Amino acid sequence: MCGIVAYIGNRQVYPILIKGLQRLEYRGYDSAGIAILNNSELAVYKRAGKVSELDDVLKGKHLKGNVGMGHTRWATHGEPNDTNAHPHFSESKNLAIIHNGIIENYASLKEELIKRGHIFRSDTDTEVLVNLIEDILQNANPDLDEAVRLALNEVVGAYAIVILSKNHPDKIIAARKGSPLVIGVGKDEYFVASDATPIIEYTNNVIYLNDMEMAIVGKGKLMVKTIQNQIKTPYIEELEMNLEQLEKGGYPHFMLKEIYEQPRSVWDSMRGRIDASKGFLRLGGIGDYENKFYNAKRIIIVACGTSWHAGLVAEYLFEELARIPVEVEYASEFRYRNPVVTEEDIVIAISQSGETADTLAAIDLAKSKGATIFGVCNVVGSSIPRATHAGSYTHAGPEIGVASTKAFTAQVAVLTLLALQLARKKGTVTESYFHSLLNELEQIPGKVEQALLTNDKVKSIAQKFIDVRNFLYLGRGYGFPVALEGALKLKEISYIHAEGYPAAEMKHGPIALIDEHMPVVVIANKNGSYEKVVSNIQEVKARKGIIIAIVTEGDTVVKGLADYVIEIPRTEDILVPIVSVIPLQLLAYHMAVMRGCNVDQPRNLAKSVTVE
Repeated sequence: MCGIVAYIGNRQVYPILIKGLQRLEYRGYDSAGIAILNNSELAVYKRAGKVSELDDVLKGKHLKGNVGMGHTRWATHGEPNDTNAHPHFSESKNLAIIHNGIIENYASLKEELIKRGHIFRSDTDTEVLVNLIEDILQNANPDLDEAVRLALNEVVGAYAIVILSKNHPDKIIAARKGSPLVIGVGKDEYFVASDATPIIEYTNNVIYLNDMEMAIVGKGKLMVKTIQNQIKTPYIEELEMNLEQLEKGGYPHFMLKEIYEQPRSVWDSMRGRIDASKGFLRLGGIGDYENKFYNAKRIIIVACGTSWHAGLVAEYLFEELARIPVEVEYASEFRYRNPVVTEEDIVIAISQSGETADTLAAIDLAKSKGATIFGVCNVVGSSIPRATHAGSYTHAGPEIGVASTKAFTAQVAVLTLLALQLARKKGTVTESYFHSLLNELEQIPGKVEQALLTNDKVKSIAQKFIDVRNFLYLGRGYGFPVALEGALKLKEISYIHAEGYPAAEMKHGPIALIDEHMPVVVIANKNGSYEKVVSNIQEVKARKGIIIAIVTEGDTVVKGLADYVIEIPRTEDILVPIVSVIPLQLLAYHMAVMRGCNVDQPRNLAKSVTVE
């Protein structure tokens, strides 16, 4: 959600900015802009629409300079247009700012600034902040970085900001609270960005700013301090990604590439953590908190979107394998309803980006009540891993497509390992079952690869439904979260209304929707509730509904009932979600492509939701 890139050094800045904005497009946005500082000239160019449109407009313009910043905006305050796009000038045009996040008290600040004679050109909260900084400069006459610091102490809300000044052409000022910022460290040059994707082409050494920290960056100079004015020693880390991971690699879309990366990403999520031949399973991230898990009376899982669906799978896993009660909460609701949380509780926070604002707030709430927090994240160095007591990375690699695919299967794989490790320690599974599950886990990447062979079949099915306006997805047990995830994928990228339900709940309302125009996707793998699912399919067929069934290979019963059948490899029931979700991802993908939708950047969505 929104994207920031900035540079100071000896290179020409425009190519760095425009390429950086293109790398950040996956985050979701509706306008783009840049500011270039050349000696004491500060120029701003911005417009609603895509980065490519901005680039086209700027062709042939004088864009020389070694200092600059760029931004992709996802509209919050004010509609997406040229005026509300970032960067924003201060009233005098001596300062320019880009900003991710929301200034919650902007209205009262704006009212006070208007009383002091300030004039505003946009509808944004961001323009209020840059004029507040200028007001402090004009009335208190501090240094620029001190004016920024003082202004941030008056701000309520979340922000990641970068500021340029005509009067200080040799520096960039950046700060963050609740919205990520990373600083790339090169030789006599620095990069600032929302995440590492615009940086990796130039350096793999980075500094992750912490909340309430600001950085004063010059050519070859860097100082980090808190907004309480405490000097900090920055810690330089090495990035765990490469440029190849950020390219499409011959695929037409990042989403399809990431779907096909899942045999590798699922294995990477388990690599070094299991060895079936030795009966070895160890998630090192639990560390000193394994006994807390062992003695936990309850696990609370907080997450949003696809990660919430992974949490639902984990509820089944922990309760079945480790016999620990689990509650799965939307992080956005958990943070506002005064939940009952105790020191004996374990809270598992799941997030692909590690920056999800609602999940971070849920973590803060749970920590304040004494709970132990375990994070499951993909992005190394992100905020959630730094906010939790312990955790495990999924190691899925960068996920650029907004609709999450490989992050889901990697999250489920890691949560399966965690549940199984606890189950063995608690003695709630037999040794023979434990070893059989380890063997099956090692085979899962290969079975994901087999599931990908359904692509052509799925594509042919998708062709028949591109004009349909509604879908139902049904599943029981481990198939229910998969149904939810399949429906979400279809909604996200094809803009077709879809709903997921436990199959038995169909009779309590949704069955009223079923007729000869309603496609119903059913996860009907062979498991303990298979006969019940068959009955649900018969109920749909009795009302002339169209059945698309995901079945275990060799199935004959459902094949005789369904209109369309997609076979997946046989696996243990607890591992079915990792395999059965593959054709649902492919179905959503092909439907979206055939409908002419923007697969990687669906409308109104952002990859990392860093505001409420």
